[in-house]
Amino acid sequence: MKLKTLSTAMILATLPMTGAFAAAMDRSGQSMAAFLQPGNYFEAGISVLDADVSGKEAGETATRRDIDDMAESYYFPNAALKIQATDKFSIGLLYDQPFGAKAKYTGDNAFVSNYGNDSVLGQTALNDMIRGQVREGLGASFDTFNAQVLGGNFDQASPEQIQAALNGAAAQYRQQVAGLPQNLPAVQTALQTAAALEGAANSIGDALNSRFLLGEGNTVVDLKSQNLSLVFGFQPTVNWNLYAGAVYQTIEGNLSLRGQAYSIYNGYDATLPETDAWGWLAGFAYQIPEIALKASVTYRSEIEHEADARETLPALPALSLLDADLGPIYANAIENADGKSNFTTPQSVNIDLQSGIMQDTVAFLNVRWVDWSEFALRPLKFGMLSEVVGQLGSVNRPNGFDIVKYDKDQWSATAGVGRKLSEQWAGNVSVGWDSGAGNPVSTLGPTEGYWNVGLGVQFSPTPATFIAGGVKYFWLGDAESQTAAQVGESNRIVGDFKDNNAIAYGLKIGYRF
Repeated sequence: MKLKTLSTAMILATLPMTGAFAAAMDRSGQSMAAFLQPGNYFEAGISVLDADVSGKEAGETATRRDIDDMAESYYFPNAALKIQATDKFSIGLLYDQPFGAKAKYTGDNAFVSNYGNDSVLGQTALNDMIRGQVREGLGASFDTFNAQVLGGNFDQASPEQIQAALNGAAAQYRQQVAGLPQNLPAVQTALQTAAALEGAANSIGDALNSRFLLGEGNTVVDLKSQNLSLVFGFQPTVNWNLYAGAVYQTIEGNLSLRGQAYSIYNGYDATLPETDAWGWLAGFAYQIPEIALKASVTYRSEIEHEADARETLPALPALSLLDADLGPIYANAIENADGKSNFTTPQSVNIDLQSGIMQDTVAFLNVRWVDWSEFALRPLKFGMLSEVVGQLGSVNRPNGFDIVKYDKDQWSATAGVGRKLSEQWAGNVSVGWDSGAGNPVSTLGPTEGYWNVGLGVQFSPTPATFIAGGVKYFWLGDAESQTAAQVGESNRIVGDFKDNNAIAYGLKIGYRF
């Protein structure tokens, strides 16, 4: 079962697309395999993911329309340079794009905003709030108005019908006392009643005018990160490799929320300019080259970011529908808020195993854990508004809510076999599994884990160079989706996504020197 180290290393080099379509926002898989290659080594690769994620409106969505494919195709590159400076010391520079999200809703559904049809709060919620305002505005006069003017049909009347009835009743009161002395108690009472009716009618007009304070278009998310890791390794013996290093990370992205599913956040836009921060990694590896045995464990720290996110909330005036007195005050405070938006990318652990099982054949296993249950994204103004609307009984989030939040940690595993077919050709087959990060999930990534199968092939024109390619097919887990305000209540959903899939392609070149 003795294998040549070079042959084994080159067989395993045919493994691009380790992550590709993982839980939450995990992409690259953050492999350390390049740094653990023998001698001096360089590689560069690219992976492309094409997913089909479609479903139907569900749960609290009033309709049951189809949701077309909302997963946007994306690609991410990676590169690595490893120098074996001495027999005992090595240094490496690794580049990848570990986290990201890319999606766009299209068609006619609750995640697309068509001006003139969509209400900031949803038509049912808007009507309920208008009726509540009218009741409060009329006070003791409400029962009389409902009985005499609307015939007791207040709850069935539309806002426009109620507004017309209010204005009509006010006009009658004013006409009845026209020309009479203004100081008569009965005249004053009639005029006060007319003013109350007109005030209630005007509040309906304000509500109807503010319901379209939203952006037209599609719900879109585009988030990208980059990691550059400087790693130093110490090899006290031929069997052991201890390594650690610094990680420089940047993140940038854009988010737009559209459609009735997002209620008062319909029209919300956020731009996250590129922000950078530092983290670290550490690990160790053990190998027995004679039997192609190698095992490694790598820990990557969480990385804390502060960003000057640019947010727009065109529906802020609708807060007056929630609270006529405090709504404008809240809206002004949120609009003029100035501060940082804080978030932290998660810590992770990778475990990699390989062993020769026969001549020129190795088995391999990768296990990855990512601490997504501790991840939360709450931009400043989004969070402030969430604390206002979270106090509503229908929302019941008095401390606000996050724009993205995951319930569970991600576990994933890939296992397979690689074989050297000739001096120039090698290949591998693999199977992968991902647990997902909880279900229901965010509307911005409505899948729950996956199973996949992969095939890779490598051609080595010279002993020092190779080009490798691979393909993976993913069966994506069914998922129910939630908006941010619904997270934590599994019975509250807005979408149902089933029978979805994805395919990934990867290409990599390598050079040993």
